[in-house]
Amino acid sequence: MKVVRETPASDSPQEWLARERAHFAQVLYRYTPLVVEHAKGSYLYTVEGRRYLDFACGIAVTNLGHGHPWVLRAAHEQLDKLVHLSVVGHHEPNIVLAERIAAVAPGKLDKVFFANSGAEAVEGAVKLARYVTRRPAIIAFQGAFHGRTYGALSLTASKSYYRERYEPFLPSIYHVPYPYAYRNPSGPGDEATLKYVFDFIDEMLDTRVPPRNVAAFIVEPVLGEGGYVVPPADFMPRLRKLCDRHDILLIADEVQSGYGRTGKMFACEHTGVVPDIMTLAKSIASGLPLSAVVASSRLMDQWEPAAHGSTFGGNPVACAAGIATLDVIEQEHILANAVTRGAELMRRLLELKARTPSIGDVRGLGLMVGVELVKKDGAPDKELQARIRKVCLDSGLVILSCGTHDNVLRIVPPLNLSQDELDEGWEILNAAFQEVAA
Repeated sequence: MKVVRETPASDSPQEWLARERAHFAQVLYRYTPLVVEHAKGSYLYTVEGRRYLDFACGIAVTNLGHGHPWVLRAAHEQLDKLVHLSVVGHHEPNIVLAERIAAVAPGKLDKVFFANSGAEAVEGAVKLARYVTRRPAIIAFQGAFHGRTYGALSLTASKSYYRERYEPFLPSIYHVPYPYAYRNPSGPGDEATLKYVFDFIDEMLDTRVPPRNVAAFIVEPVLGEGGYVVPPADFMPRLRKLCDRHDILLIADEVQSGYGRTGKMFACEHTGVVPDIMTLAKSIASGLPLSAVVASSRLMDQWEPAAHGSTFGGNPVACAAGIATLDVIEQEHILANAVTRGAELMRRLLELKARTPSIGDVRGLGLMVGVELVKKDGAPDKELQARIRKVCLDSGLVILSCGTHDNVLRIVPPLNLSQDELDEGWEILNAAFQEVAA
């Protein structure tokens, strides 16, 4: 039997990264080389003692910052009571959190199934849609990211390398353009963009897949990995009407945009559209693994017992953290703060855009903000994105990228960001643009 002795902790990131290379699968990509020792509030602290302002939040996971005391206390108390039960019985945190999510969900979305990750929630939503409609086809959007498991990856269309060497994918999956006004092929403007998208959908339904074969459309109300694209305001209502006309279900993937990220609890609320099924994950337990499929009793009650399941979904500790997360959102006025800080950030970015030709577009809702970087001819500028992110990181600010061409700065700060923290982050980001993009 091999004896493994733990190496004493080191304050050298190079040593930690060397140990990682020796035994950890390189397939997991990291945005930065930081080796983080601990985190608190809006800051990350590395093994060598450096502090970084976190405008990434684990890709919109730690929406309340790191280690909110209410969430930590709830998780610690639950650890002493019950850690895991699976499907052996029922437990209180699972039931209470389902009640709480049903209470804040739009419309009549009143029943919840818990899983562990966004991809699992998407898999569950697709299974539910196919199960209750008895139809095979699912229509997704170009630029979408729905996860890495096979069903979710079949729907994902944000970068080709996610799909490389994994075909064949799930059958009866179709993709249509997302309404991306800045790069709309038929011309600028919301109306031209919506006409292009819905003409494409209509032609597809006429020529490739009949509506009676379609179980659901799945859509991100704000495109995430595909570039933080905010669609025209009439997009979701028109898609809702199209689905209703053909008895097609509408699945809203709120994994990244949900739980206050856009200044409302769910991004679909900006247009008043109620989906038939909604997927949640990332921020719903403030960093503990938890996700949810949310739908109406009308649909959920058709999903027979044992038709779907999860060993770890709805774990008691994660659910306790989820309950505390909702408490914080409600009692600390998190949505209002996201709106206020987001408006200030957008104002500053639009002023920066006016004097910076390399910024092609600034878009966002709440604190879900994207900055698209372009070359002189308007082509995507991935290299500039990388340079700006590196200068920011060297100066103590973590920001991410996104977009199908990886040329969009993805700004995802905590929703309880303070004015001082916003000012600190802005000073670094603005200086980075002056250094490499002036």
